[in-house]
Amino acid sequence: MLTQHSCGVALLIPILMSNSIALDAMGGDFGPKVVVPAALNALQKYPDLNLILVGDQELIEFELEQASGSESDRLTIHHTTQVVEMNEPPAQALRSKKDSSMRVAINLVKEDQAQACVSAGNTGALMATARYVLHTLAGIDRPAINTTLPAMNGHTYMLDLGANVDCKAENLFQFAVMGSVLASAVDEIAAPRVGLLNVGSEAIKGNDQVKEANILLSNSSLNYIGYVEGDDIFCGEVDVIACDGFVGNVSLKTSEGVARLISSYAKKSFTKNLFTKFIALLATPILNEFKNSIDPRRYNGASLLGLKGIVIKSHGGADAFSFENAISIAYIEAKKSVPTLIDKQLEHYLA
Repeated sequence: MLTQHSCGVALLIPILMSNSIALDAMGGDFGPKVVVPAALNALQKYPDLNLILVGDQELIEFELEQASGSESDRLTIHHTTQVVEMNEPPAQALRSKKDSSMRVAINLVKEDQAQACVSAGNTGALMATARYVLHTLAGIDRPAINTTLPAMNGHTYMLDLGANVDCKAENLFQFAVMGSVLASAVDEIAAPRVGLLNVGSEAIKGNDQVKEANILLSNSSLNYIGYVEGDDIFCGEVDVIACDGFVGNVSLKTSEGVARLISSYAKKSFTKNLFTKFIALLATPILNEFKNSIDPRRYNGASLLGLKGIVIKSHGGADAFSFENAISIAYIEAKKSVPTLIDKQLEHYLA
């Protein structure tokens, strides 16, 4: 049953809703100030989408009232009384924040009230809570954080990006399997090219875990192309890159920093004098296209793969544009039933 409040947005009494995504409205650095406008934009983008805003009802309603065209029968509010802080230890959040916006949003996925959850909150707490509530798929020891990175002719899936700092060879192999299934499902690639991130392409290089994972992958039915190095991440010659969370997170943050550096240098170069400003004016369409292609906001939204449900992690400092992109990723994965596809393929690849 749904009841309407003054903004025309329904207050949620849990029911089964198709194409529904639960949004942790209180997560991240900005909470409802970012989540609400992102939600409204997503509803305009996807006519069959339903969104559940989970969090403090009063704060959510205030942001809805500030937004134009906020009335929608596809937007509901699920009130909660707690918030997981960005620096809160995962164990504490899991134990003492059972009515947090993060926990309840994940619970809605578990209870089939939503097909996916999106949160910009505490990464450690999100992973711990999602793993506790949803559990991992059979054959998966650890969930992995996956995202897409821009490449010369499309994009590259990369995992893990921080959930598992120390990995066994078996974990790296499982990451490769999950990434391959995701690339195949979302991008409809028949046999995604899978690479293993290493310090060199030679067989003698790498630590023991990487060498052992290389053997496992070489003997699998995956389309494994071998070792790839850091400069191969953006080349477009590989669809999926597997690595441990320490290396992956450093690579991701480095790429984001380089993107900002390039933008900063370009801005300085084109504003030196009147002549360079004139050149910049002529080159505006090209510069805008370049800026958009490397803008980290366009790639915001990391999948927690390996769970029995869809959970998307948004950057904590995401703006509305970025968070809307995370919602889009959740929408696509829900449409494709990614966890089900991974589950079906695991037995084949992990046999």
